[in-house]
Amino acid sequence: MSESFKVCFCCSRSFKEKTREPPVSIKRLFEAYSRNGKMSFDELLRFVSEVQGERHAGLDYVQDIFHSVKHHNIFHHHGLVHLNAFYRYLFSDTNSPLPMPGQVHHDMKAPLSHYFVYTGHNSYLTGNQVNSRSSVEPIVQALRKGVKVIELDLWPNPSGNAAEVRHGRTLTSHEDLQKCLNAIKDNAFYVSDYPVMITLEDHLPPNLQAQVAKMLTKTFRGMLFRCGSESWKHFPSPEELKKKILISTKPPKEYLESKTVQTTRTPMVKETSWSRVASSTNMGRKGENKILEEEGELESEAVGGYRDLIAIHAANCKDPLKDCLSDDPEKPRRVSMDEQWLETMVRTRGTDLVRFTQRNLVRIYPKGTRVDSSNYDPHVGWTHGAQMVAFNMQGHGKQLWIMQGMFRANGGCGYVKKPRILLDEHTLFDPCKRLPIKTTLKVKIYTGEGWDLDFHQTHFDQYSPPDFFVKIGIAGVPRDTVSYRTETAVDQWFPIWSNDEFLFQLCVPELALLWFKVQDYDNDTQNDFAGQTCLPLPELKSGVRAVRLHDRAGKAYKNTRLLVSFALDPPYTFR
Repeated sequence: MSESFKVCFCCSRSFKEKTREPPVSIKRLFEAYSRNGKMSFDELLRFVSEVQGERHAGLDYVQDIFHSVKHHNIFHHHGLVHLNAFYRYLFSDTNSPLPMPGQVHHDMKAPLSHYFVYTGHNSYLTGNQVNSRSSVEPIVQALRKGVKVIELDLWPNPSGNAAEVRHGRTLTSHEDLQKCLNAIKDNAFYVSDYPVMITLEDHLPPNLQAQVAKMLTKTFRGMLFRCGSESWKHFPSPEELKKKILISTKPPKEYLESKTVQTTRTPMVKETSWSRVASSTNMGRKGENKILEEEGELESEAVGGYRDLIAIHAANCKDPLKDCLSDDPEKPRRVSMDEQWLETMVRTRGTDLVRFTQRNLVRIYPKGTRVDSSNYDPHVGWTHGAQMVAFNMQGHGKQLWIMQGMFRANGGCGYVKKPRILLDEHTLFDPCKRLPIKTTLKVKIYTGEGWDLDFHQTHFDQYSPPDFFVKIGIAGVPRDTVSYRTETAVDQWFPIWSNDEFLFQLCVPELALLWFKVQDYDNDTQNDFAGQTCLPLPELKSGVRAVRLHDRAGKAYKNTRLLVSFALDPPYTFR
């Protein structure tokens, strides 16, 4: 059979159609675990145990494999598997390189500061930071992808009588605060029951803070976590905070302090100006002072109600050279800094930052010049223990793919336990220090399929089948970061690449992620994107695995996959 591409009105080019035929290396693998072209239950179990590293597997596990691909109608009679059935199993979702979504397997009973948390930045924006639309839609989408920290910027509306959500001092539109709160309430626990934090960038006067406090209380009711009079030496755990909403923002004490100064100074000013007036006016002044005092008490009460809803007190790190990383042993807190302050901090006080994040939370956010909603390298924060590396989820690009890859770990629940190296109080981790190689990751990319089903025939090339190649690399500490690429498989919808083995020597495998990017090679124009994914190394299963690819935004393609083998030499225990 052939595949035709129209070149002009009267001419076409024909190519011999390639089929889903297993590569020679896969055929040899099948032959090693089968007899006379047929694989029994016991032989499949031996393959799963010895090659795939599924030591726990029993006959029930093998039975599940049979059920997962039986709709292909490619089994031999009497429950034996032949080559095509074996090949379909290798490409199935059952043979994923990661644990199944929803399988939370990290210890969730440690303090919040012991976890990386999936964090959004300006969660209400649909596009750039200058003039895009604000909406509840990106909030809903983020929560449904597992994001557990939502950021809302609160400003007074033009009338000054209500709070609204918008990116202040820009041309972006506003969104109704109540709609945003409702969206959070309805979707907070869509992916997992672990807590959702709302970080508020508060630009409100006390009367609107009181209004927001009432809205939060009415919307979330029993879901809202209140500290009360409790004093923590450590944050509660995600397990303790299941089904809870936590508010995090700066306490409004600055306003109360300024109000106290104002009420002490105002009578002095007025007394000086009124010294020429008859003494009978003193009674009026006393009455006005009493009104001012009553207003101050009401404002203090309103601000107090708002403050009582704040579960995690926040502060900005204005100067990394000053002691913004001071650790109060009686009360942990959250500190925020942008990516530029972080870079300065890690150069001057990197190990201090690691120590601080063992008890306290650190939130990193994009620098102000990222008006296109692009993102930064998240590993700078992660390798120094920063839990809340805030990203523009509406953006695209490699950094966002790495973020998505990190939070595929732990069942995609939005919380990933930090490795022991970041929690050791006695030997502080220093990412800049030269470390020994702990293990080597060995990767072989055999083949891929699904592009013919997920893309139109002429999507990649108008006049021929695509020419696919794969880029593969490690994202992690600087010394571990390296990338390679396969050769180009010319004119093939079902590319087969050579058996070249890619070797990645790793000093800090605990913080490494393995990324893939498939492209269609073009001589004269930019290479076409054909899929990507990123996998957290601590979760990676050994053996021959089906690696599902995603589009630029991170949505999984229905059919497109790579067939890849993974091995760690020597084997490495992560937890």
